[in-house]
Order: sequence, then structure tokens, then C-alpha cells
Amino acid sequence: MIQLQERQTPGRFALFYLGFRPFFLAGAAVAMVLIPLWLAVYQGKLQPYYYPEGITWHGHEMIFGFALAIIAGFLLTAVRNWTSINTLQGIPLALLTLLWLMARVFPWIGGLPAIWIAAADLSFLPLLIVCLARPILLARNYRNLVFLVILCLFWIANLLVHLDLLGITAETRHTGILMALFLVVIIMTLLGGRVIPFFTERGIAGVQCTRRPWLEKILLPLSLLWLPVSLSEFRNVTIALALTLALLNTLRWIGWFDRRVLAHPLIWILQVGYAFIGLGYGLYGFALLDMANISSAIHAFAVGGIGCLTLGMMARVSLGHTGRALTVSPMMITAFSLMAIAALLRICLPLAPVFYAEGLALVVLLWTLGWMLFLIRYIPILIQPRVDGVFG
Repeated sequence: MIQLQERQTPGRFALFYLGFRPFFLAGAAVAMVLIPLWLAVYQGKLQPYYYPEGITWHGHEMIFGFALAIIAGFLLTAVRNWTSINTLQGIPLALLTLLWLMARVFPWIGGLPAIWIAAADLSFLPLLIVCLARPILLARNYRNLVFLVILCLFWIANLLVHLDLLGITAETRHTGILMALFLVVIIMTLLGGRVIPFFTERGIAGVQCTRRPWLEKILLPLSLLWLPVSLSEFRNVTIALALTLALLNTLRWIGWFDRRVLAHPLIWILQVGYAFIGLGYGLYGFALLDMANISSAIHAFAVGGIGCLTLGMMARVSLGHTGRALTVSPMMITAFSLMAIAALLRICLPLAPVFYAEGLALVVLLWTLGWMLFLIRYIPILIQPRVDGVFG
């Protein structure tokens, strides 16, 4: 990756200098707010006007609100490094962030036409794709066009949700949300294979991650195949593919793991997050065999995979791209630990239905505290200029 050296002089307020800044901040803020809100919705105390059922709002916002904000921030930053061409900055970046925020707020405004809510949410991804496509195509960085394809599929998944909510289609919202979740898993699989062994080897002297060429060649195609298969009616094929992906992702993670990782929080949180991907596939396959709960599989991907990996990547990227040392305080080690514990507890909740309500409240508390600690530590980092005086 090439670090651009800008000629501009940074000011005191740097939030809209580079894509990771506003979207990481916004994503962490909604992550902290959405889950307590979901608990209130689950308990019947609140209900967003646009959504006929709370679970649809919860699934949609955790993917298209929280996860997509982090993906947008990461890609706007990474594409700049991959291509040496600037992505959005300043007012255009602020406007794109505002559009994302409007889509989160509109469903709670009573009397607002449903088509306005859908239009605000559906317009974000096309604009993001255009902003990313320009530098990728200008630099002929064709290897990373795959991310634009995935974002286009994200838009289709979101369209399925909104068409159902608008009454144009029937029962497509659940398909859209599940499709979007698995697209996030594909992105985590793709980026995890690039950065986790790289960060592990660079961060720990003497560690050499094992890479199996045959595994790397088949894992992404099988992950892409999982998308249509998991949404199909071919139950036996879905089970076989889920268990295969569980084995392959776990084997991949074992090749990266070294006991010395445990002494490096910025690395172990990423490795823990990736381990949940293999667990999620395994639980999904066993759930279809009636040997596990499908909710446990979904939350292994969502709380474990997405929660841990996004928190770890945001912590590391924010330090690296603001010129700071790649070390974390006890506050962030606590946040990482809370997220991992929240994921394990959420996966295990169906095993103890008697204590489900209390366990769910505890998961909400752990998740919320984890993101609160991130915000306390990283708000100054995200809004202040780089410590080395470089613009970005």
C-alpha cells in the first residue's frame, strides 16, 4: 500500500479528510445505539414506523447501517492506498455521510412517505460504488473490482428488502437481509485472507503464518457459491457446503494462529473474529441437521465475526492512518474482550432458554460497553489531524 503525502496543511478538525474517519465514527456510534434500541423494540417499548416487525429493522440496520458504514470507510481509505488516487474528501465526503445518516433516521419519523425512506437508503450504495470505481478504473487496479461487484450485490439485497416493505414484492425482505449478511462474510473472508496473516507476521517477530495455496484457490469461489446455495431449496447441498466452508475457514485460521498472538491485542482480536466465521458455517450446517440453533449460527457470523473483526480493524486502521503507534490501551483490550464474550454468550443463549431474557440483556450491555469504550478512545483520534502532520 502506498501512503500519499499530501501538500495540504491539515487543520484542527480532520473528520472529513479521509473516508475511514466519519464512517468509523458513525458506524461505532450506531453500533452502540442500535442494540439497546433493539432490546427496547424486542420488549415492545418502541417500534420504527417503516418496519412492520422489529426483527426486520434489527437485521437491516445491523447490516446496511452498522456493517456497511465500516465497509464504506475501509474501502474509501484502502482504495486511495491501492490506487494512489484520492477518494472523497471534505464536503462530498460529509454529504455522503449525511445521506447514510438520513437513511438511519428516516424510519423513525412518523408520517414520512415510505418511498422517501427507501430512496434515501437505496441511493447510498450507488454513490459509494461510483466514488470507488473512478480511482480503481483510472489506476487500472482491476484486481479490486471484485469489491464493486460485491457492493452491487449488496444493493440488490437492499432492494429486495425495500420492495417487500413497499408492498411491491412478498416475503423478499428476509432473503435480502440474509443475502447481505453472507456478503459481509464474503468480504471478511476476502480481506481477512489479505490482512490477518500480514498483520500477524509484521506485528510479531519470528511468526510465520502457514498459507496453503490449494485452500486459497478454492475458498473464495466456494464462499461465492455459498451465496446462491444458502438461499436455495437444496438443503443437502447447503449442509455439505456449510460444513466444507467451516472446515476450510478453520484450517485457514489454524495456519495463521500462534500462541504468541495472545500477547498482541490488535492481532488476537482479528484472529478471534475470523475463528467465528468457521464456527458460523459449522453451526449453520448443524442447524439444518437439527443439531444446533440457526440463531446461534447467524450470531456467530454477526456478533462474533462482524463485531470482533470490525472493532479490531477499526482500532488498527485508525491508528495507522493517523500516524500513531500500533499499540492499544487497557481500555481497548477491555473492549475487545467484551466483544468476544458477548459473541460467545449470544451463541450459547438458545441452550438456556429459561434465562434468555437476562442473557440477552447481558449481551446488549457487553456489546454497548465495548463500542462505548471504542468511542471514548477513538473520537479524538478520528476528528484530530494526523500526529505526523501529513494530510489525511
